[in-house]
Amino acid sequence: MTEIHPDQRVAVLADSQNLYHSAQSVYSQNIDYSGLLEEAVNDRALVRAIAYVIRADSPEEESFFEALRDIGFETKIKDIKTFADGSKKADWDLGMSLDAVSLASHVDTVVLCTGDGDFARLCSHLRHEGVRVEAMGFSNSAADELIEAADEFVDLAEREETFLL
Repeated sequence: MTEIHPDQRVAVLADSQNLYHSAQSVYSQNIDYSGLLEEAVNDRALVRAIAYVIRADSPEEESFFEALRDIGFETKIKDIKTFADGSKKADWDLGMSLDAVSLASHVDTVVLCTGDGDFARLCSHLRHEGVRVEAMGFSNSAADELIEAADEFVDLAEREETFLL
């Protein structure tokens, strides 16, 4: 495992949907993205911070997207898709994975802010490529396979005052 050092180049990829639903279902609170970014970077060199968000035509979402940009996140926005049967779908798993693989040759560490077990295989791939992988999520809703696949897992539930609003 690669140790943490100040010259380390870091990319932070935040799965906003996963974080939102975890924080809401357990705590009925929102994520403090400023605290999340600060802790993810951890006094290292930030190369890129990307928040993957879904546009659901909610009145307050544009101000949320703007706040993310003000904090230092690049926002990647996907519109929610509504199907003929009324079901809705929108996720960024593939987009996050492609960005992580693309960034791997430019960074020493990728921080995945999610609890989604679908990213376990990505963690294994990045580690095989020599990239340190850290995951940040709520342990009570994070997949065991993600926790095990990352070099380090930061449990947001252990420091609610830092990560929740």
